[in-house]
Formats: sequence, structure tokens, C-alpha cells
Amino acid sequence: MSQHRLADLQLAIMQVLWEQGEATVGSVQKALEPNRSLAYTTVGTMLSRLERDGQVTHRVEGRVNVYRAKLPREKVSRSMVSDLAQRLCAGDVTQLVCHLLDDCDVSRDELTAIKKFIRQKEQELSDDK
Repeated sequence: MSQHRLADLQLAIMQVLWEQGEATVGSVQKALEPNRSLAYTTVGTMLSRLERDGQVTHRVEGRVNVYRAKLPREKVSRSMVSDLAQRLCAGDVTQLVCHLLDDCDVSRDELTAIKKFIRQKEQELSDDK
């Protein structure tokens, strides 16, 4: 799996693109407010870097660039979680899950979904034998 590491601001910009489908520099800047007060040029530079790195693409509409995510959210999320597990827990998935369950507020519904996913993974492993 190729690695897709995104810094905090890059990830925030990608989330805007995933949510909106397409966005101009100005609309990304506006969507990031009020949590982040960023100059138009800063957002434009970040989008250019994301495009250079293959994360986004753009089309020209009149005199404005309209950006969209080139990679699906799921692919980036999986890559970043895998990287996090490797860097923090030496790839130990059990340790990572234990940290998440201990440190996050997990609802009954979320626990039920996690258990269902574990059962599916167990079934996949037994089917592979």
C-alpha cells in the first residue's frame, strides 16, 4: 500500500474537498474558518503542493482553479492509520486498538460495530485456510 501522509492543514483541506466534491481556493479558505484564519495565498500554496504530490487535481473555470481530491478519503485514511500503527505501536494492531478504546469515548453502538467487524475479519481468516 502506498503511503499518504498528510500534515494537519493538508488533511483539513482534503476534508473540505471530500465534503464539497470540488472547491476553489476561496471556498476552501471560507470552509476552514472560523477554526483557522488563513491567508488566501496560504490555501492556494497548500492546494498547489497537494496537487504536485498527487493528492488533488484541478480544472480551470474561467479565471479560477476548481480543485477536487484525487484520492478517496478511505484510501488516505487507511494509509494514515496503518502508518500511525507502525510508527507508534511497531505495527501492533492490538496495542493500537487498546489505546483507542481506553482513550476515546466509545458508545455501545460503536462497540457493537467493532465486534461485528472483528467477527467478519475472523470469518475471512478462517475462509482463507
